[in-house]
Amino acid sequence: MHSLRPVTIFWLLLVPLVADAQPSARPWPQCGGPTRDFHIESVPLATTWPDAGPPELWRRSLGRGQSSIVAAHDTLVTMLRDGDDEVVIALDPTTGATRWRYVYPAPLARNGYVDIWLNAAGPGPYSTPLIAGPRVFTVGLDGQFHALDLETGQLHWSHDLVERFELDVYNAFASSPVAFGELVLLPLGGSERGVVAFAGDTGLVMWESVPFAVAPSSPMLIDVDGQTQVVVMGQQEVAGLHPADGRLLWRHPHPNELGLNLSMPVWGPNNDLFTSSGYDSGSRMIHLSQIDGRTTPEETWHTNRLRIHFSNALRIGPLILGSSGDFGPAFLTAIEAETGNERWRDRRFARAHMLYADDKLIISDEDGQLALASLTDEGLEVLAEAQLLEAIAWTAPTLVDGVLYARDHESIVALDLKR
Repeated sequence: MHSLRPVTIFWLLLVPLVADAQPSARPWPQCGGPTRDFHIESVPLATTWPDAGPPELWRRSLGRGQSSIVAAHDTLVTMLRDGDDEVVIALDPTTGATRWRYVYPAPLARNGYVDIWLNAAGPGPYSTPLIAGPRVFTVGLDGQFHALDLETGQLHWSHDLVERFELDVYNAFASSPVAFGELVLLPLGGSERGVVAFAGDTGLVMWESVPFAVAPSSPMLIDVDGQTQVVVMGQQEVAGLHPADGRLLWRHPHPNELGLNLSMPVWGPNNDLFTSSGYDSGSRMIHLSQIDGRTTPEETWHTNRLRIHFSNALRIGPLILGSSGDFGPAFLTAIEAETGNERWRDRRFARAHMLYADDKLIISDEDGQLALASLTDEGLEVLAEAQLLEAIAWTAPTLVDGVLYARDHESIVALDLKR
């Protein structure tokens, strides 16, 4: 394991890699938005829509892929597949016009590799880019890791993760990277090699964690009584690492029939960490406490009433929301954060991603239905809804200054949700 000198760590903590969010800019630089929890401060949103849906600013064909759209410095970035190539594409947010494309070969059967997801989920890419400072970092289906110039698309550095870390056994790369200081942290998702930290400017490997089987879910940074940690979903557990040097701080079981823990955890008040997965895994709340400088995890409840597949969970006040189900229907379900007891279940929407903005819930389901709703103790009050995308809309939408960017398996659309 490589370690960082104390002076280097101090400098990394002082110089944040993710671009500073200007109050008026409200960027969306990473998976899950500015705070990586699908909550965003927003301008007021309209509470009613015309019958055809909110005003459409532009729409264009894009290409296959489930990569979400990130936005910063007046640029949108996402990923797609074009035959045997993968493409990182930057768009103008006001018109949808292409600013640049970075194309690289990514044949699906490289080294004889065929992923079990491909028949059902399509050929990806699945990972969401990370905009950090002047660069955008992207991970392709088969482990092609690139650092590109955000303004021009010029390549700064790259790694073939399969070759660099000699991954004999791995699944499709779906984890979205996260920034910590000048580091970019990335689980070698679907493999047994754990997590790696790269220097954002050079691509040098700064540390490698202890080996453990990591799932395709994306990592997130949390603060446990003043200590920053990175939470990583393993194939059968959840673990906390020190983001400066990769030290293992704690681990707790989160078993899964297929090792496919896909949904990102949710960090909440009182050091409570929520995790949920499909494939007979369910949801659990884990309380983290610091005693004599050591973190101790304690499971406070577990339930199978909420089993989130690949979409996201939201914690809103005393409730946790998510689409429950892996195979077959998946119903929007609310459970109590304190107890795990089910509060209500709504069958109007298919499996859905959700955002929370302006005290409202934005719902985008896999059938292409978009809705705006208020949350009540009894359930959802749907304020507006419209069919705006085609089926297989598996990508979480992005909200920037009241404009929603959403994509399905072929196209991308910009919608004005402002009041």
